[in-house]
Amino acid sequence: MGEEVEAQEFTRADRTRHREKIRRCLDVLARMLRESRFDTDRPLTGMEVELNLIDAAGDPAPKNAEVLLAIDDPDFQTELGRFNVEINVAPAALADGALTGFETTLRDSLNAAEEHAAGVGAHLVMIGILPTLQAEHLGAEYLSDNPRYHLLSEQILAARGEDIAIRIAGPERLETTADSILPEAACTSTQFHVQTSPAEFAAYWNASQAIAAVQVAVAANSPYLLGRELWRETRLPLFEQSTDTRSEELKAQGVRPRVWFGERWITSVFDLFEENVRYFPALLPVVEEEDPLAELEAGRTPSLAELRLHNGTIYRWNRPVYDVVDDVPHLRVENRVLGAGPTVLDTVANAAFYFGLVRALAESERPLWSQMSFSAAEENVHTAAHHGIDALVYWPGLGHVRATELTLRRLLPLAHEGLERWGVAAAERDRYLGVIEQRCLTGVNGAEWFVRQVRARGGADRTQVLRDVLLDYRARMHTNEPVHTWH
Repeated sequence: MGEEVEAQEFTRADRTRHREKIRRCLDVLARMLRESRFDTDRPLTGMEVELNLIDAAGDPAPKNAEVLLAIDDPDFQTELGRFNVEINVAPAALADGALTGFETTLRDSLNAAEEHAAGVGAHLVMIGILPTLQAEHLGAEYLSDNPRYHLLSEQILAARGEDIAIRIAGPERLETTADSILPEAACTSTQFHVQTSPAEFAAYWNASQAIAAVQVAVAANSPYLLGRELWRETRLPLFEQSTDTRSEELKAQGVRPRVWFGERWITSVFDLFEENVRYFPALLPVVEEEDPLAELEAGRTPSLAELRLHNGTIYRWNRPVYDVVDDVPHLRVENRVLGAGPTVLDTVANAAFYFGLVRALAESERPLWSQMSFSAAEENVHTAAHHGIDALVYWPGLGHVRATELTLRRLLPLAHEGLERWGVAAAERDRYLGVIEQRCLTGVNGAEWFVRQVRARGGADRTQVLRDVLLDYRARMHTNEPVHTWH
């Protein structure tokens, strides 16, 4: 969930000092980019997966503290809600069999974690939104016991000046309010990381933005919230609304939201960090002692702590990341549009599709983003989230086309090509991209399977049906058979 902070109160003077310091960080970043001080020799990829916890009946289990204590593994960390945990997978080079390694590591780690969690009455589930969440689970008492989350909730509500309103219309309609940012905890995600050079960053970010809609369409996995059937990927509108610091008046004035697709194609990673500083007031104006310019001129690598913490409170669907490992800085694109699951195999297939496709498009002689407007890419994302695997999206040269047809005809060949450029073996490419192909041919992803099961079982007690289908889902998740094979 980002950098750790301690519980504290912020004064007006804190905010003034923070603004000055973060601008100094931005100046230092600009100089580092000019002087090519970044690790670019052997780009790595990585993954983070957020998970939900349920009890034996299928209801949320607010036990992440007990679960993490039982697991006792530093790769598992707390998340915003007490019914969430996160696992970080060590980065690796795709040419070294990273995709197979990600699958093996995730399966082994989750199997071991599940055994320990079961001992404290909890079970892990990979799904975008836990369909058995009830309104009472979105109260502030369900925030994890971590000062960062409580501070964020306080700061967002203070900036907004009123409770958070959630309004989502789909096959059914939901209107509710929340007095904390707990609805954000409902939005568990999978994050794919791809390291790039400064020179290549803009192309990778632009390509990630352009393909986000297709990713969402073929991998949608969160169709229910508070008992209602809403969008196929309800995470997107829920996340946008649950962290919105704007009042209705500020929205009308065109103030930008903190969950943001963006507003333009970029030419440098600096564009994104500069937008962060220009448009968004700090939610956590923590000022560290380090002088980034002094560090740089002393031959050391500055942490740019204020810039990084601020970046962690602006929730772009494709986020820029500045990080330092062994005193060497690097840049990554963090792709955040998807939820986890339904299985580990499905999740790694989603990763393979992203890593292959983003490289092929980033290295294309005629960039895709020179052929379509930014607003078209943004509209595509919301259309895909709403309709899932049946979505019609706009694509240059094709007009409006089914996302599945586009994937089969154009994008899977490109993903194969991109993975080959990464050095991924043919057998790995075929295994993981074959899962994406079969999803498109069968028209079944996680969201589609879940909705069909709920509708088929019917009954007056929607809550119990959702519990029953979720328990069935969890059992199938453990088989690691991809969702398109479920019946």
